Amino acid sequence: MSTLTRDALFAGSSLNDAVAELTAEIRELYTADQVPWVIGYSGGKDSTAVLQLVWLALKELPAEQRTKRVYVISTDTLVENPIVASWVTQSLDTMGQAAAAQELPIEPHRLTPEVKDTFWVGLIGRGYPAPRPKFRWCTERMKIKPSNKFIRSVVRRHGEAILVLGIRKQESQIRAKTMAKHEKRRVRDRLSPNGNLPNSLVYSPIEDWSNDEVWTFLMQQDNPWGYSNKDLLTMYQSASEDSECPLVVDDTTPSCGDSRFGCWTCTLVEQDKSMAAMIQNDEEKEWMQPLLDLRNKLDVADDAHLRDFRKMNGKVQLFGDRIVHGPYTQQSRETWLRELLQAQTWIRQNAPEHVRGIELITMPELHEIRRIWVFEKHEVEDLLPRIYKEETGEDFPGRPLDEHLAIGADEIELLREACEGDELLFGTARELLAVERKFRTMTRRAGLFEALETAITRGFFDGKEDAHAFALRKKQLRDEATAQLSLTKDDENADAPA
Repeated sequence: MSTLTRDALFAGSSLNDAVAELTAEIRELYTADQVPWVIGYSGGKDSTAVLQLVWLALKELPAEQRTKRVYVISTDTLVENPIVASWVTQSLDTMGQAAAAQELPIEPHRLTPEVKDTFWVGLIGRGYPAPRPKFRWCTERMKIKPSNKFIRSVVRRHGEAILVLGIRKQESQIRAKTMAKHEKRRVRDRLSPNGNLPNSLVYSPIEDWSNDEVWTFLMQQDNPWGYSNKDLLTMYQSASEDSECPLVVDDTTPSCGDSRFGCWTCTLVEQDKSMAAMIQNDEEKEWMQPLLDLRNKLDVADDAHLRDFRKMNGKVQLFGDRIVHGPYTQQSRETWLRELLQAQTWIRQNAPEHVRGIELITMPELHEIRRIWVFEKHEVEDLLPRIYKEETGEDFPGRPLDEHLAIGADEIELLREACEGDELLFGTARELLAVERKFRTMTRRAGLFEALETAITRGFFDGKEDAHAFALRKKQLRDEATAQLSLTKDDENADAPA
């Protein structure tokens, strides 16, 4: 926090006067209708300040006027910085207990993405490459969907919702411009429409506050649910730039990649400065080094060697004359799983006692990855339990899938030997066997021929070079046909009567 004169803070007013004015406004808006509030809480400074202001305002209301529910939602992507994730989880627990004790209608909720939408199911299961600005597949699945799903459920029950967010104009020029645009469309005092969520309005109490004003408030005003704001400041001081991960409800909201505290797996930034600083500044946080190492391994500038030359649907796509690579190969996905389990095992054995129960990947995620590998990617050798056993030393707590497999593990090895090192041929034969197994017990086999055709088409090529040449030839024929069609149309137009 920079050093400013008192007159420079809160437009020359005292902190008490500024807080009194804002809490009075909050009470007025709260009691104006019966529309429930949803507060986005990330555990960072801005959302903490907003929640404190709302809490203080509600405490001043008579009990009979506290009739409206205030939902506090915090979205945990399951790959948050572990220090911050632990902080937020404990804060939510403490908050719920304090709200009940103080008879306040504040109800905290920790949200998580559905298993099918988590980071590791996307990357290790389906093979999505590490996120990039032009392929940011993670934000929508992990942040936006859980928040929006909760908000929509509130709207369905009550017809409308008011989102209370810790957004500020001084965060960035883009944020200031966006907020200024929404100000012009305000339908009630201080409430702006939300273009992405129908029947929801946005209230931003500290939109005009500066960084220094936020910290002044937090340092001089005790946290009303009993959590330490000084510890929050220490957490910020342990890293570099000053920002936080906001409640993300649309793709215009800055991602966690642009923020100080975000996902430890984030490859949308060049480096994770916050985690690196935490490790460097505090010996007790050196246990996070395996996470930083894995994040850096994911952040490969040119990862073509890790990815299939075909897209998910088996087609070869060109950008110009260059192949656009698809998902991670089977070998790459298995390697990422091993790296992740190795990091988790090391931390559980070597980290301080209070973090030895850490779960970098959940068991439901592992079960979903296994299902995708076997039933969607036709990797019927079912290697996940073996990888889990080899990297953790523990048996995988899941049922055998042998009864669902086309052939057993020993037969798979014989099939691989018969293919004499031709991985494309092996993959095609394995997929055909999996398709046959899937349709064998069906009374109606609609879709069988399409599935067989897809498998054969996917394995049609001799290799990447052959696929590239085939795609270039198709592009050339397509361009020639387009040019010929254009000439024909020109000739027809020339022959048409004037």
